[in-house]
Amino acid sequence: MTAPAELERPEVEDATTSDRPWITIVWNDPVNLMSYVTYVFMTYFHYPREKAEKLMWQVHNDGRAVVSSGTREEMERDVTAMHSFGLWATLAKDD
Repeated sequence: MTAPAELERPEVEDATTSDRPWITIVWNDPVNLMSYVTYVFMTYFHYPREKAEKLMWQVHNDGRAVVSSGTREEMERDVTAMHSFGLWATLAKDD
């Protein structure tokens, strides 16, 4: 019989490195002003104006931008927050 201390257990890091993080995507829409989208990114995510404007331009020019990444629960929270600001957002597994 093997003593409990001798059992092999996976390293915590090994168990989590295979998990891909989740991302929040904000999509372009014909309703919200670019200045408002910048304001939302600065207010909710606390991004500096430069980063918020860069993401806003990505949304405007590319039709979407990844605005945050993390656990599924965190991204669900961010998507809900974006919806509360009137922005169209979704979450997805990061590639």
